[in-house]
Amino acid sequence: SQGPEPKPGDLIEFHRVAYQHWGVYVGNGYIVHLTDQEGWSSLSSVFGETAVVRKDRLESVACGCDYNVNNKYDSRCSPYPAGKIVNAALKQVGKKMDYRLASANCEHFATDLRYGKRFCDQVDNAVKYTAGGTAVMATGILAAVAISSMRSNRQKQ
Repeated sequence: SQGPEPKPGDLIEFHRVAYQHWGVYVGNGYIVHLTDQEGWSSLSSVFGETAVVRKDRLESVACGCDYNVNNKYDSRCSPYPAGKIVNAALKQVGKKMDYRLASANCEHFATDLRYGKRFCDQVDNAVKYTAGGTAVMATGILAAVAISSMRSNRQKQ
């Protein structure tokens, strides 16, 4: 982790190979995030088009990767009060949701809880700077390879 300790309602950005994973800090070392059934990464659910909302330990989700508090949209939108963010996040735990890389991913999920609006600069930038969003597809493929490698390494331990 780098920077300040997270406070309830903060957005947490996990720095993975080729993409970022996002969740909402709910206190006591836990985050709520949109991910696949096993909790590895939201991008692995792209292929199944379904994801689940999970409450997991922050360090477990980090899985050795760097992470930080990143409430980067606070200058664009006023966040809800922390208690409202946390309660809304906890009410979502266990729900299955459609997963769409361009419009309903982990960053969209987290920002919707904090601001009531869905943002995702990863997708916006990829689409803006590439013809037809090819980078979005490439990111998904790279992420799938990275996830496979992380699972393989974790199983060996």
